Amino acid sequence: MEENNEKAEIYSQRVRAGKRTYFFDVKSTRSNDFYVTITESKRKFKEESFSYEKHKIFLYKEDFVKFMEALQGTIEHVKSELLTEEALAALEAPAETEATIEPVTAVAFDEELKWE
Repeated sequence: MEENNEKAEIYSQRVRAGKRTYFFDVKSTRSNDFYVTITESKRKFKEESFSYEKHKIFLYKEDFVKFMEALQGTIEHVKSELLTEEALAALEAPAETEATIEPVTAVAFDEELKWE
């Protein structure tokens, strides 16, 4: 069973963005078909402890192109129609402290990244 889990998780990329972390994971099915999961994780504090609130999207390969086109179109609409020039400049400026992208391979996976 453990060997199956290692094969199922092909690639992962983590994006830390303030209080949220996004995980982009490539996984495989038993029949070696590939799909992507996009997970948003937000740390919630409750008294002296914390928990994680997670939301996950499964994106199958036959929908990759449609998903990318819709995402790019939506982002372009926000940039060109809704943001002021100042807001757009701030958005496009590199912000090292706000978001970091960290590639993670299946070999380097730690327990923090395993979401089932």
